[in-house]
Parts: sequence; C-alpha cells; structure tokens
Amino acid sequence: MLTRTNIGLTIEQDELKGFSRTIAEIEWLLLGLVLVYLLAGAPPDDGRVAIHTALFFFTAFILGLHYVHFYKLENRPKLMFENWVMIVFITWVVWYTGQINSPLLNLYLLPIIASALIFGKLPTALKVGAIIACFMYFAHNPKSKTLLTLPFWGELLALCAPMILVAYITTMLAADIRHAVDKIKQVSDTDELTGTYNMRAFSSMLQRAFRQAVRYGHALSVVMIDSDNLKQINDTHGHESGNRLLQHLVRCIREQLRGSDVMARFGGDEFIVLLPETNNKGALEMAERIRKAVEISRFDVRSGDASITVSLGVASYPEDGGNLDVILDKADKAMYRAKQRGRNKVVAYTEDEAA
Repeated sequence: MLTRTNIGLTIEQDELKGFSRTIAEIEWLLLGLVLVYLLAGAPPDDGRVAIHTALFFFTAFILGLHYVHFYKLENRPKLMFENWVMIVFITWVVWYTGQINSPLLNLYLLPIIASALIFGKLPTALKVGAIIACFMYFAHNPKSKTLLTLPFWGELLALCAPMILVAYITTMLAADIRHAVDKIKQVSDTDELTGTYNMRAFSSMLQRAFRQAVRYGHALSVVMIDSDNLKQINDTHGHESGNRLLQHLVRCIREQLRGSDVMARFGGDEFIVLLPETNNKGALEMAERIRKAVEISRFDVRSGDASITVSLGVASYPEDGGNLDVILDKADKAMYRAKQRGRNKVVAYTEDEAA
C-alpha cells in the first residue's frame, strides 16, 4: 500500500543509494592511492606483507558490500560501518608506512569528507576525535616525556588542523546544500497557494500506487473534487477571497483524510485525492464525509459567512477499469455529472453510467 511513509522511504532509499555509490567511489580511490604508493614508494619489507593483506581484505569487503548485494535495502548503519572500516584500513596502512611520519597520513581526509557529506556534525566529530587519538598514539614515544611538552602539542595541532578544518567546512557546506535541496524539492512538489502536491508530484505517486494495486490485487480509488462557489466568491468578493476559499477547502478535505491518502491540486478549483486500499463503497463513504464537512463549514467574507459546497466524482480500480487513464477519466466525468445534478453531490462513475 502506498502511504506518505512509503513515499518517504522510497525517497530515502534513493538518497541512501546515492550515498552508497559515493562511499564506494571513495573506497576505490583509497585503494588506488595505496596501490600507487606500493608501486612508487614501497614500504619496508616487514610492512609490505601487512599492507598486501589489508588490501586483500579491504577489496573483498568493498566487493561484498557493493556488488554481491546480500542485503535488501541500504541503511545508515551499514554506511556508517563502511566509514569506520575505512578509518581502520587507513590506520593499519599508516602504522606500517611510518606512523606519524607516513606519507599516507592525509588519507584520513577521505573518510572525514565522506562522513561530513553523509552523516553530519556529531558522527564526523567522533571520527575526527578517533583520528586525533591515533595521531597521538603514533607520535607518542613511551620512552620520553614528549606528551607533556608544548612542541609535541604544537606539532600535533599542525597535523590535525587540516582535518578539523576540512571536517568543519564540508559539514557546513553539506548542511547548506541539503537545506537548499529540501527547499527546492518542496517548491517543485507542492502547489504554492494551497500547500497540496502539484500534479507532477502526484502523478508519480499515483502511478506507483496503481502498479502496486495491480500487482497485489488490491483496490484503489480516485476522488475528483470541484468547488461549487469559487466563481461566485471571486466575482463578489475578489480574488483574494477566492484564494482563501481554496485554502479553506483544503483544510476541510484534509481533516477527513487518512494518513495513507494523498491529495493534490488538479488545477483551478479542482482537487484530486488518491485513496489506496479503498474500494468503490469505501471511496463513496469518504467522499460523502468530505462533502458534509465542507457543507457545514463556514467561510468568512466581508459581509459575513458564506455557504460553500463541493461536487465530487468517484472511480475505482478494479470496478471501473484496469487502466489508470480510464479511472481518472471516469472520476472526472462523475464529478461533472454531480455538478449537472445540482452540485453539492457525490457521484460514482458506476452510478453515472446507470443513470
């Protein structure tokens, strides 16, 4: 069944898949840089075997997670685990290539950037703290008291400063980008006046819901809703009052809908509601509740309260056809028949045909 939660999960999965691809690319880059070092710089003999072993297991780890697909869905704990494995792999390589003097020390920037882009401030701060602890361990000489000297902390700060700055700047940029993307998505998916979905966003949800209904043999209904009073309100009280009327209708309709129902502005003074897992009888009951809610509500205008009503048309799958375009067309025709019968009525397409 398609619900707002399902829609959110689908969007989140798309986002997580993108993050997974990003981490995979960073992991392959990390492997490539270590291989280049092996070919060009070559660690001491006692470290070569250890690094080759780490490369083998890290490559198997990447292939297993990104190409074998033994898990069903992407999730943040899995991505977080990958990020920590990258840090462990880098720590192992750095240990065998000179520790605090290793030419590969800056590889720590890669998991930090990945964490800042994907997980935000707190997880990234924890990773930076863990890396700083590694630096302290690499640099500390247990035979001396360098840990207590000012030069030791100055050198440590100089080593850690680039990673701290990269973590901070990347986290801030990622947060700004995420906020901007959310705003753009909200604007692109919603009707500015009413705050409902626009037809571009609604059509995608409707098509997905219809495919699920067909696949699993579930019912699905569509309700077309048209205001009976918008022209009169516009002519008598102005377009500002007409806009308020549309917003008022949206509030009345939403109060009757379930969490799984999806509403959109079809155009002008028409709205459309998707009712998943709802047969024709259930859709008629829902439409009647909406009609009554609008009828008993009071709409404030300059001269007092104005009575408002809506006309509604209902069509359902599979009762009214097996094609989505046919269902939409029948719901639209049923709505116009409701207006022809005097407005403030609910008409199902089956009733429309029998009339």
